[in-house]
Amino acid sequence: MSAASVEQPFDADEPFSLTAIADEIMERHPGYRVEIIGGHLLVTPSPDAPHAIVLTDLVLPFAAAGLHGEESKVVQNVALKLPTGDEDYCIPDLAVVDADIDDHFIENNTYDPVCFRLVLEVTSRNWRDDLKTKVGAYAEAKVPVYLVVDRKHQRLHVLTEPEGSEYTNHRVHAPGETVTLPDSIGAEVTLDVEQIIKAGQKKAD
Repeated sequence: MSAASVEQPFDADEPFSLTAIADEIMERHPGYRVEIIGGHLLVTPSPDAPHAIVLTDLVLPFAAAGLHGEESKVVQNVALKLPTGDEDYCIPDLAVVDADIDDHFIENNTYDPVCFRLVLEVTSRNWRDDLKTKVGAYAEAKVPVYLVVDRKHQRLHVLTEPEGSEYTNHRVHAPGETVTLPDSIGAEVTLDVEQIIKAGQKKAD
C-alpha cells in the first residue's frame, strides 16, 4: 500500500536517502511501520485489535516452550537488516532471536539476520507484501523459518529452507490442523491453526 505524500526531509543537493524519508513518515504518522525492501518503501498503518491479540496468543506458546529464556528471546517489532540493499530492512511482527541479539546490532536500530531463528508476520490490508515481497527478503537474509498468519485467506504458512530469494519448503495449513514448527528454532512448538486464525478475525460489521 502507499503512504501519504511526504515532503523532502532534506536539501535537494544532499544525497538521496530512503532512510530519511522513512523516518519522516514515521514522525508524521505515529503508529505507522515503514520498511525498505529492494529499494522500495513499504508502509503499514497501525494494526487493528485482532492483529495485536493474535500476536499475544502466539507469544504464549513460544514462551511456554522456553524460547524466552537464557538462550533465546521472543520479541516484537525488532528490525532485521536485509542483504538486498544498503538501506534495506524489515520489521517482523514477531521473531525468535538469539539471546545475544544486542551483540549483533548494525545501525539504525537494525540487527544482523544471523541471530533470527524465526520471523512471523500477521497480515493486514497489505497482505500481498507478507506473502510475496517479504518471502524473498527473508529468504535472502537466510532466516530459517518464516511464518505467515494469513487472515484474509484463513491459512497459516510455514516456510523453511531458504535458498536464494525463495524458500524451498512452503507448507500451507488450514483450520483443523495442528502444526509443529521445526526444532531449529530451539524448542518444540505446536500451534493450533484454527485457534490462531479465529483470534485474528475481526467481528462482522
